[in-house]
Formats: sequence, structure tokens, C-alpha cells
Amino acid sequence: MLFAFSWTIILCSIGFQYLREKQYKSDFLNSQLQMYNRHLLEVVEEGLSYEEYITTHDKPFNELRISIIALSGAVVYDNMISLDSLDNHRYRPEVATALKDGFGYHIGRLSASDGREYFYSATKGKRVIIRTAIPYSSTLRELLKADWSFLGVLIIVSLLMSVLAYFATRRLGKTIERLNRFADKAEKGQPFDEGESFPNDELGSISKHIVQLYAQWQQTIKDRDLAYEATMREEQEKIRIKRQLTNNINHELKTPVASMQICLETLLSGISLSEEKRMELIERCYTNNERMRRLLNDVSLITRIEVGSSLIAKEKIVINDILDEISEELDIMPEYERLTLHADFNEEVIIEGNTSLIGSIFRNLTENAISYSEGKNIYISLIANDENECRIRFEDDGCGVEEKQLGRLFERFYRVDKGRSRQKGGTGLGLAIVKHAVQFHGGTISAENRPEGGLRFNFSLKK
Repeated sequence: MLFAFSWTIILCSIGFQYLREKQYKSDFLNSQLQMYNRHLLEVVEEGLSYEEYITTHDKPFNELRISIIALSGAVVYDNMISLDSLDNHRYRPEVATALKDGFGYHIGRLSASDGREYFYSATKGKRVIIRTAIPYSSTLRELLKADWSFLGVLIIVSLLMSVLAYFATRRLGKTIERLNRFADKAEKGQPFDEGESFPNDELGSISKHIVQLYAQWQQTIKDRDLAYEATMREEQEKIRIKRQLTNNINHELKTPVASMQICLETLLSGISLSEEKRMELIERCYTNNERMRRLLNDVSLITRIEVGSSLIAKEKIVINDILDEISEELDIMPEYERLTLHADFNEEVIIEGNTSLIGSIFRNLTENAISYSEGKNIYISLIANDENECRIRFEDDGCGVEEKQLGRLFERFYRVDKGRSRQKGGTGLGLAIVKHAVQFHGGTISAENRPEGGLRFNFSLKK
């Protein structure tokens, strides 16, 4: 089909070129006759002797027949045929065209006057039409014939192009066959060898890109499925954590609620109690109520970080100011609870964050050290500070924890010493809040024991 289509175009082009060349030669011959016609027309229009001009001046061709025709079609002069034998020429094709357009010609028309074929060319003037004619002899036919040598060269070139086109299309066909195999495998979802060779041309390059895009698409689908599985696992983990959180909250609330109920029942029973015993029961109710309040506040804070993080406002925070506040809070604490804060911040550190959450990081770490470290000092150091993040170290000189417990310190409600934690009034959520607050600010946190004793927390905060 491709060759049939190509050769249809080639043959049409050759035919068009053949006719165009014949037309060009006819036009060229006509232009020569038209030039002679105009010269003779000038002589006639000026009233000079046209017979003398015809006799004395050279003609463009031998055997040139010259006719002068009135606008009515009557023949006024003819240099070869008697006027008596000539009829009205108004409707001769070349004369009719000259009357309409100013000039015209006709090829190979048989003359009604002498029975010969002529090539006619007519030119219209103001009063007359000059018509010249050349006998349509074998010489004239040869002159008007198209140049077959040129057409032969055109055909040979077309054949050579066809041969080249055959090999080019054969090469394209192989590429298309590979693409077809690729399409079959792609339709069935089968893997396709990306290394299969394609020719180094535009179609080959496009084919390679298609195969690479398909491979990337397959990888994207695979990654999407893996991401979906990871998301589902994450959702399941969130559900598990929420269920665990609910159970832990219920467990944590049972003890203070039961204790408060016993105290209140005792007070309401009407039993005669000393003032000292009454105050003891009231203080126990207050302590358990305070414990529940802190627990609910911590749970609310963690939930706000997890669920509504996009709604938490951020502003410019100077961490040095927060450390100064914590140092002042430590100074007013009772001496038996007080730890000495050593802050090593050699420059001002400013981040974009939430003041409450940043404060909760340092306050919860400080409260953790006060309640459980049994140390005397807290050290807060600026490890690194650049335009993207700051890295901070928080450590105490206390007793530290067992190595196996380091990985669980940030779990909700996890306590190293459960009995002592409850006595201290801890909720078990302090370090979990620290971890969530650090992650909210784009950082990470880890815990380790200091070689010289105590617990060390390394964390980073994005600017």
C-alpha cells in the first residue's frame, strides 16, 4: 500500500511535469508569435503599410501565415490564402479568446481554408486582430514535445528513492514489530525487556522512551501498592494505639477514681472523724483529682498534636528565652526538689514553632529529671545551629536507666518504676509528649545513658 501510494504520487508528478513542460513550450512559442503580432499591430494602428512591413522584416518562423481580422471577424488580409475563400473568423477559438482576453492561441486546429493543421496565435488591437499561424508539421510537434530525457532522469531517481524507501520502511517495520510485541505484553501485564535493542533513529528513540515509561509506570504501580500496604499498616497501627491509649486511660483513671470514691464515701457516711483525719481524706481527694486533671491535659495535648497539627499556630520563638524561664522556675522550687540548670547556648537560637509545645519539650524533660533521675544537675547544650535546623542535647547526672528500657522511654504510659511514678504523680505521657512535639517541629529525638552516669536526650528542631 505504501509503494502503491508512493508511485501514484510519483506518476501524477511525472504526468503533471510532462503537461507543464508542454504548456511551457507552447507558451514560449506563443510569446514569440505575440511579440511579432504586437509589432505588426503597431504598424497597422499607425496607418503604415503593413504589407511592406511583412515583406521587408524578418519573421520568427518560416512559412508564417499572417492574417489581419476586423473586430467583426471579417478577414482583411491573409498572406497565403485568397480573401474570397475565407469566411468570418469571429468564432475561431484563438480569435474568440483574443476578443475576450486581448490575446489567445490554439494548437493543432485544422484550417477550414486550406485543410492544414496550424499553431495559431492572435492579438487584439483597437480596430483589428493580428493572427499568425505556423503549420503544425513534424518539426513543430518535435519542438512542442516534452523532454523525455528529463522525465527519464526523474523516473530513475524515483526508482532509486523507492529502493531506499523499501529498506527504510523495512527498518521501520522491524521497530513496529517490536512495539507490537511490547503492546501485547503490556496488555497482558507481562514484563518487557528494557534492554531489547531499537534502531538509533527517531522512531527507535520514541520506542525506547515508551518502554521506559511503561517500566516506570509498572514501578509506580508497585510503589503505589507498597505505599497502600504501608498506609493500611499505619492505619491499623493507629487503631491499635488508640485502642491501647483508651485502655491505658481507663486503667490509669481507675485508681484515682476508686481512691476518691472511698474518701468521699467515708466523709459522707457520718462517721465521727478527727479534724486531722478529715483533712487527710480531703487532701487525698485533691491529689487524685490533680492527677486526673494532669492526665486529661496530657491526653488532650497528644491528641491535638496528632489530629489537629495543621491548626496549631506557629511563630518566631527564641529558645534562649524559654531556657531562662525554666531556670527561674527551678530557682523557686523547694530545695529538696531543685536541680541546677547549666545552659550552654553560645548564640541566640530562633525557630518557627509553637511556644507551648517547645516549652513542653524542655519542661517535661526537666520534670522527668527532677522526678526520676536522683541527680543534682541538668545540662542543656547547643550542639549545632545552622539555617535549616538546630540540634540540642539535654542530660542529667542521675542514675540513668537500664539499656533494655531505652527504646521504650517514649511509649505512652510506659514507666521504668511504676510504683514510684504514681507516687510522684506522673501520668506516663511526659516523654511521649516530648517526642510528638519534636516531630511536630520536623525533628527527631533519641535517648541514651551518659558514660559518666545519667540520661541523655539528643533532639533536633527544624528552623
